[in-house]
Amino acid sequence: MAKVRRTEDFRDGHQDGLEPLSPIDLNACESVSELLVGMSGCSFGARRLGEAADVLEAMIRDEDCYKVLTISGALTVAKMQLVFIELIERGWVDAVVATGALVAHGFIEGTGMTHFKDDGTRTDEELFELGYDRVYDTLELEKNFHFAALMVRDIFAKPEYDGASLKSPEICRIIGRHLVENDIGEGSILKSAYRKDVPIYIPALNDSELGLDLISLRYAPPDGSAPATTIEHAALEDVIDFADRVQDRKTLGIFTLGGGVPRNWAQQIGPFIELKRDRQQRVGDPFPAYFYGVRICPDPVHLGGLSGCTYSEGMSWGKFDPEGRFAEVFTDATMALPILVRALIERLGG
Repeated sequence: MAKVRRTEDFRDGHQDGLEPLSPIDLNACESVSELLVGMSGCSFGARRLGEAADVLEAMIRDEDCYKVLTISGALTVAKMQLVFIELIERGWVDAVVATGALVAHGFIEGTGMTHFKDDGTRTDEELFELGYDRVYDTLELEKNFHFAALMVRDIFAKPEYDGASLKSPEICRIIGRHLVENDIGEGSILKSAYRKDVPIYIPALNDSELGLDLISLRYAPPDGSAPATTIEHAALEDVIDFADRVQDRKTLGIFTLGGGVPRNWAQQIGPFIELKRDRQQRVGDPFPAYFYGVRICPDPVHLGGLSGCTYSEGMSWGKFDPEGRFAEVFTDATMALPILVRALIERLGG
């Protein structure tokens, strides 16, 4: 049966408390921060990016909030490392969860080595022969990996580490301390994290060149230049260490770049703490959930993967507080991240 509507019954939006939109006026925007304020009054991706800036600002201003940055993808190869350093050095990040590859490429850049543009004139077979590893439109050098492996050997091929079981924050701290104490390189996420006492967790450490370098220490070179050194990654202890840091915090916030293991590893900490308390027969004790969340990721939800699932889906798992503040921006982090962080610098003091 067809419905009949009367124009005199139509509402005007204001009657229902709807928020009006406004066209963005570039002539009125004198900063990146003001640009994002204008974008938040627009639609589509512009509004999402503007709202993300507001949520991040609120998260940073909340002095009771423990702020977690999760990073996946090749964002250090993509030259985002100085942006991460800004977040750490300004005290806007309390813990980092990353892929081993991201830390490895950042380690390479932070020691003064270089990445290059791929100009597209060589086939991938030719790149292999020349020792150039392609990451989309950028080249990592096998010479860089070789140099990094030698430095890892210099740091860890020592009697005190032989047989050691180390959590990934300990591994990152040891490398960061070596870089700082020996004044190696300039901008490095490992150096900044060491100086600011920010733990870096690498849940899938063995899925990276850094992990392979640590594993290869088990094999002593024939010339006797270094001893065989066996180091274990205490991956399960990483979870306990992270839980100890977050479980009694008044507020939790998460800033997620990309998806992958880092995203869900950090998100699952609330359910883990609930599980731990169940095992300890402390059923009914509260467990933490993220109150703030900002995600920059191009993965769509309809593929069903964790990298694309929404914060509202995470609420069904107890990972996020239904009363919290969240923003999700569906784009390449290399485009949105610098804009967001620049706006935060302007708002919170440069």
